[in-house]
Amino acid sequence: MTTAAIHPNLIAGEAPALSPFVLTSLADLDKQHELGQFLTPNPVAEFMASLFEIHRSEVHLLDAGAGAGALSAALIGRLCREPRKPKQISITAYEIDAAQIEPLRARLDGCRRECERAGISFSATVLNEDFIAAAVPMVRGDLFASASPRFNTAIINPPYRKIRSDSSFRLLLRSAGIEASNLYAGFVALITRLLDKGGELVAITPRSFCNGPYFKPFREDFLEAMSLRRLHVFESRSAAFSGDAVLQENIIFHAVKGAPKPEQVTISNSSGASGSPVSERQAEYREVVSPDDAEQFIHLVEGDTQDSARAIMSGLSASLPKLGLSVSTGRVVDFRAKEFLRQQPERDTAPLIYPCHFNGGFVHWPNEKARKPNAIVSNEQTRELLVPAGVYVLVKRFTAKEERKRIVACIYDSHQIHAPLVGFENHLNYFHVNGHGLTMTLAKGLAAFLNSTVVDVYFRQFNGHTQVNATDLRSLNYPTKAELEKLGRRIADPGMQQDEIDVLVEEELF
Repeated sequence: MTTAAIHPNLIAGEAPALSPFVLTSLADLDKQHELGQFLTPNPVAEFMASLFEIHRSEVHLLDAGAGAGALSAALIGRLCREPRKPKQISITAYEIDAAQIEPLRARLDGCRRECERAGISFSATVLNEDFIAAAVPMVRGDLFASASPRFNTAIINPPYRKIRSDSSFRLLLRSAGIEASNLYAGFVALITRLLDKGGELVAITPRSFCNGPYFKPFREDFLEAMSLRRLHVFESRSAAFSGDAVLQENIIFHAVKGAPKPEQVTISNSSGASGSPVSERQAEYREVVSPDDAEQFIHLVEGDTQDSARAIMSGLSASLPKLGLSVSTGRVVDFRAKEFLRQQPERDTAPLIYPCHFNGGFVHWPNEKARKPNAIVSNEQTRELLVPAGVYVLVKRFTAKEERKRIVACIYDSHQIHAPLVGFENHLNYFHVNGHGLTMTLAKGLAAFLNSTVVDVYFRQFNGHTQVNATDLRSLNYPTKAELEKLGRRIADPGMQQDEIDVLVEEELF
């Protein structure tokens, strides 16, 4: 567990230019991985510091993942250069990694000297402690807990690591009323509680909290307490994380505690390439977080193309229940059913479908060249893992970083694959009608809609990683059944080229 920073991004040169940095990591890479720790480059910290709206005579700053102090130092430097300087600055910095404590103290001593030259009273407290273990008792108001200091400012690049549901961190956070599946969400939730009303937070985190079921409790908690003011997104995952096997994007956000929701939120983006310009736009707050969305997804509408896609999708009138459809995650978790898997079909097996069986518009099975098994034994022990023969629309749950589209749909057709039952592996989502198949006409229309560019552009506004959850697919608006069937009747081959799909979808639906 760590209070140090995560996969930081990119910002270099004079504003508004952003560029990627090779991150300075701990000498012990195993330790770095264990802590979820990457240190924040100075230009990133300076950009984050520039986002605050501070106009206070006293600044009480919390840096809960201080590392070597880049974030705090950047903010202190900015405040010392302000025409209206604060009279007093106090910093409380948590850092669990003992190797970072001396560099952190040295950095803050430099901040002290800078404040003295600017005529600002300065104090700093450095705590070589686990922030979660220290903060939870304060948030709970435990009788013998340390008195909770009050903060009106917080800047953070928290650790990024999943938390198991039975881990001590998960249980500790839960005792404070916080449900978090990743350390970064736990850090942000605790900081939110420690901030005074009107307090500002600037953070750089993975974008994964913007959607998905695992982060829904965190989103609800955060959006109720905090008012989003600014979101910055990086367009290029490969540029931002060159050298790291990262499957999702990071964002920087600025939020204010207890403030009324603004009419507009500033959304900015950059490509991630060195010296690339920052584009910026104002989005209506309800475009970013819809009051009608029960999932409270956060949408990053970055430009006219995204704006158009959002308008088109918002104009669709049907939901999956209205269509009589459901979407589920494939039931076969291969490592749990290992004893029943077969590389090739046998007399007592059913087809087992993986993403590797996608080939154009239809599933092609078996795939004799694939490393994945093609079949699963069909018996009483596996019956609950299988679904009856029929026509199903399948969507990959995970796409490679380099894939052009986030949503990739394909049709499983039992008329081409003759078997009474079929298994869909857990890396697939499948659309069905009460556990049974769709008509081919409806399946063709639905697959074409899901594969369209407009859906992909819209989906990327709230999904910043390569996973497509069934919850995400349920959250979409859909054309009516009649519209999908009309589209389906015009499709001879679901594997047509992207521009052909887009033309048909536009003509029939938009």
